Amino acid sequence: MNQFTKKFLASAMLGTLLAFSAHAATLNIHNGGDPQSLDPQKLSGDWENRIAGDIFEGLVTEDAKDNPVPGQAESWTISPDGKIYTFKLRDGIKWSDGQSVTAGDFVFAFQRLVDPKNAADYAYLQFTIKNAEKINKGEITDLNQLGVKAIDDKTLEITLENPTPYFLNALMHYTAYPLPKHVVEAKGQDWVKIGNIVTNGPYKPVEWVPGSHVTTVKNDQWYGAKDLKIDGAKFFVLEDQEAALKRYRAGEFDILTDFPTDQYEWMKKNLPGQAHVAPFSGLYYYVINSSKPPFADKRVRQALSMAINREVIGPQILGTGELPAYSWVPPGTANYGEPAYVSWKDLPYKDKVEEAKKLLKEAGFGPDHPLTAELKYNTNDNHKRIAVAIASMWKPLGVNVELVNAETKVHYDQLQRGEVQIGRAGWLADYNDPDNFLNLLVTGVQMNYGRWSNPEYDKLIKDGNAETDLKKRAEIFKKAEQLALDDSAALPIYYYVSKNVVSPKIEGFVDNIQDIHRTRWLSMKE
Repeated sequence: MNQFTKKFLASAMLGTLLAFSAHAATLNIHNGGDPQSLDPQKLSGDWENRIAGDIFEGLVTEDAKDNPVPGQAESWTISPDGKIYTFKLRDGIKWSDGQSVTAGDFVFAFQRLVDPKNAADYAYLQFTIKNAEKINKGEITDLNQLGVKAIDDKTLEITLENPTPYFLNALMHYTAYPLPKHVVEAKGQDWVKIGNIVTNGPYKPVEWVPGSHVTTVKNDQWYGAKDLKIDGAKFFVLEDQEAALKRYRAGEFDILTDFPTDQYEWMKKNLPGQAHVAPFSGLYYYVINSSKPPFADKRVRQALSMAINREVIGPQILGTGELPAYSWVPPGTANYGEPAYVSWKDLPYKDKVEEAKKLLKEAGFGPDHPLTAELKYNTNDNHKRIAVAIASMWKPLGVNVELVNAETKVHYDQLQRGEVQIGRAGWLADYNDPDNFLNLLVTGVQMNYGRWSNPEYDKLIKDGNAETDLKKRAEIFKKAEQLALDDSAALPIYYYVSKNVVSPKIEGFVDNIQDIHRTRWLSMKE
């Protein structure tokens, strides 16, 4: 080979590499909070779910509209009594290191999830599986008693406590993802570090800089890798929504997963079609620590709830049309019908305020003896607007509020440890069923941030989940919801709408009730 040929080939190769680089379709996503982990059993937020759902895949997964479709399982059958699901895994499915994904990896993952030694916050989401709750509570110590068994490498059998109408939806949740047994056992807690972690989803993580970003690339071992239109994604940590919008306008982000609502009208005029606001199965609420005075007094909790003017929050404070919430389960939730509501829902606002003043006075508080409270929220322009507005609504009752904000990770850690008097929280449905919301108020559940506890409520939830007749089940659940609302267990404020901003060059983004948009369904125009 002469020098000219060598130079020509080198130049051609460099040109090819540069051309590839220029056309590599990397999705830049404003992801909000800082992920705590890449271990799907250590997650709790939607910002973590966006990453986990790209790099792992369960038996069942989401299509672009968030409907359940086959994932690692190619098919399944359900026994006549609705309690035994038998899944057949796809041929040739592999982890990103080339090892086969087996039914044993699912057994390992489910056993690890419910093992109390691992203290997985979300383990309760899979308590519909036989013996899962008893194992998690230490009442059964043999993990092999869990109702998840590998019949062979390609066949997985899951036995439930009771027929569960939403079980396939629950399998889309990250608590149902398989784990690479061979890596977890070899690396221990370090299995999740970049360099060790292997995944079975469309993408695999190659970089994780806490406080900055997580980068993923195509997982060439995934069965559908050749059809992926996006080469990888970069999930940016950024809780300042104003800054995120500026970076979007500068072309640094392709998708914003939230935006400052006071910019909505401007975006509609100046970024036509790019701001997506859609119904969302979620609830924005405040928790009150009912385990400690003065908030152990139901009259105090109800007074604070009644004095919130919910009708102005969506249209005036946020400007994106969120609907006022007077129930714990959002309307439209599957398998439920119309939810229960607080008894004072339809009172004129001035009457609610007068009743709130009366309740606080009975509890020993008022302008001459003000109630002082700390209201915590995670750093976010919209949360701040709402907190400021609600503090002003409580002021006429003689309530002095100190506002305290913290980063999302710190805020939720404080909520989980009960270090809160009043705290902002939100819940986005993991699956479309009332159980997913009602479980938040069950005694001992990690996400029961307000520590509200009522044995009758707990029993109703248990009875409801054991009921096979969907109509009777809904009736039992509604009694439980009414009980919680009558006791002001927490303060529902509004039902969510999803808020995204999507670049015109992104195709395949479909608004859906769960606001889940896996990268595998997206493409990018030149």
